[in-house]
Amino acid sequence: MSIIPVLFLVCILILQLPSANANDLTLRTYIVHVDVPDSQLLSEQSQDLQIWYRSFLPTTPASSTETARMVYSYRNVFSGFAAKLTSEEVKAMEGKKGFISARPEQVLQLHTTHTPNFLGLHQNAGLWKDSNYGKGIVIGILDTGIFPDHPSFSDEGMPPPPAKWKGTCEFNITACNNKIIGARHFKTGDGTPLDHEGHGTHAASTAAGNFVRGANVFGNANGTAAGIAPLAHLAIYKVCSLDCSESDILAAMDTAIEDGVDVLSISFGGSPREFHEDNIALGAFSATQKGIFVSCSAGNNGPFKFSLSNEAPWILTVGASTIDRTLRATAVLGSKLELNGESAFPPKPLPLAQLPLVYPGTIGDFSSNYCDQESLNRTGVKGKIVLCYIDTRTTKIEQGRVVKDAGGAAMILMNLKQEAFTTSADAHVIPATNVNYEDGERIMAYMNSTSAPTATIVFKGTIIGDKTAPMVAAFSSRGPSLIRSGILKPDIIGPVSCPHLSGVAALIKSAHPGWSPAAIKSAIMTTADTINLENQPIQDERHLPADIFATGAGHVNAAKASDPGLIYDIEPQDYIPYLCGLNYSDREVSKIFLQRVSCSGVSVIPGGQLNYPSFAVRLGESNQTFTRTVTNVGEATSSYTVEVVPPQGLNITVNPRTLNFSKVNQKLTYEVSFSTPENGGGDDGGVLQGYVLWKSGMHSVRSPVVAYYF
Repeated sequence: MSIIPVLFLVCILILQLPSANANDLTLRTYIVHVDVPDSQLLSEQSQDLQIWYRSFLPTTPASSTETARMVYSYRNVFSGFAAKLTSEEVKAMEGKKGFISARPEQVLQLHTTHTPNFLGLHQNAGLWKDSNYGKGIVIGILDTGIFPDHPSFSDEGMPPPPAKWKGTCEFNITACNNKIIGARHFKTGDGTPLDHEGHGTHAASTAAGNFVRGANVFGNANGTAAGIAPLAHLAIYKVCSLDCSESDILAAMDTAIEDGVDVLSISFGGSPREFHEDNIALGAFSATQKGIFVSCSAGNNGPFKFSLSNEAPWILTVGASTIDRTLRATAVLGSKLELNGESAFPPKPLPLAQLPLVYPGTIGDFSSNYCDQESLNRTGVKGKIVLCYIDTRTTKIEQGRVVKDAGGAAMILMNLKQEAFTTSADAHVIPATNVNYEDGERIMAYMNSTSAPTATIVFKGTIIGDKTAPMVAAFSSRGPSLIRSGILKPDIIGPVSCPHLSGVAALIKSAHPGWSPAAIKSAIMTTADTINLENQPIQDERHLPADIFATGAGHVNAAKASDPGLIYDIEPQDYIPYLCGLNYSDREVSKIFLQRVSCSGVSVIPGGQLNYPSFAVRLGESNQTFTRTVTNVGEATSSYTVEVVPPQGLNITVNPRTLNFSKVNQKLTYEVSFSTPENGGGDDGGVLQGYVLWKSGMHSVRSPVVAYYF
């Protein structure tokens, strides 16, 4: 958890696929998938795997030695390697026995003191106490590295690394300790795990920063900062500098699996692909097979539907939400109208009560709306407050820097329409505030009503108690899944970043070391909140009830997640009938499993039959019946009764309606049937939502239901 207590955007990595001309002799890095070799070749001590991989390389390299051509050999994430090849060499490779596919690697670009309490975590009580604050768990962070001198990474109160730990520290100084137990960098970086950008440090401290007293940002949000799992260990894998290469990301996942991490936190992704072509999904599945929990961000491409990354059902896909704290900075107009925004700029007054207010935007000049340098110079902004639309092509801080360099005294950033009420507090270099779209329109109207508009900004500091929280952030990517239907995504929403959920998973794993990744995911999903602090349905960025493709199961409730009562478990082998049911070939399924699979002998299942903690139902079909198996992890003797709230226009029948357990870890199965009434089940393209809830005297186990045409 960062000591910087502002709403940070968790950066989602946008995939950029380099073009490849069929006759191009230029060397570029390709990700090559080959058949799974005999199991003995996967032995950690064997050199045969390297020999197998090198057999695919060209025998007469065009411009470098064979050794230099091989970039990475992957052992854990999948069967294959990264190598420097020409397009002609790849074409020749296609004829070799065992070859599956090759494509150019994707170059990827990078997308508090209060949130533990907001999630129900309190010292010496509840989940923090039951999990011993995550002690003994290793969280692997794939990001931009780490700044080890940050006070969140003190190892005060930390035990030594667990005996299973195999990782190494690549810092040239004695920067690693019992908190940071591993730090690695990969080839396209700058030769060190050191974070020169800040994002990785933020992600690591969010997930597992130690307690830091007296934390604040320019005097705002004073308090004791802590990560979600403050006594968990951190393993850092630097895969990004200015850009992030796919080969490095895969190498980091491969290494993390071998090092012995318990949780992988990945705040990037890309355009949806079939699971057997999605390298992050492949690496995540291999991690899951070894009991490693994988938490990934859903993406920063909201508020649009079909904008998800990381759709695989074995990944916890995390959408972004707000918290109930704001760092208030109020724009006060010359008309006396006061409009509340957010800023982490030091809370000090501007030199004058009112300053001239200008807007450099002109009709026909796209960039002028966002306060580019040319428009600022043309307008003349020296000593004035400048109104700008947020420019999504850069950062808010950089926009302020441009205004400052042009002589502007302050800046009001107004949201675009799609961002609606989602604002953020940034550590600006100039007095600034970010106001919502509606208030931005009010400022525009005021400026059009007078020949001499003025304004000032009043910095009011930390305000806690926003009753609209949690609210889905505008940038949070939405479902449904673009590639494969049948599974509701995202799974969950949490405060702005997936590292929060990585920390929650670490706490649950510490409290319940025998639980599988699927069991931990189930516990998080079935205990999620669906209402905000004023007991109203969670809203989206427009202050309208958020639909299920924005929230998934709801907002994480860490305090409840460790005691869910029942869990929906999935073993890795359970995915074989599901993947075969997607009409994947034997080779494609084998590529995911790192073992030979034949679908001909498998009883395939649709996505809805996977033992998932949610239901996604196809409208327009007369009847669909799925089974679910729940495991009792609550009281040994307990009875659960079902409560059903069906989506409007859909009938739901559950059988049996009562589940009686007599011991812990007992499994019981129930059946759910979905049917559309004779008068239809909603309009074409409509999204209908409801839930199936199992209740005992102590627990409520909620599974969301979505029904739509897909």
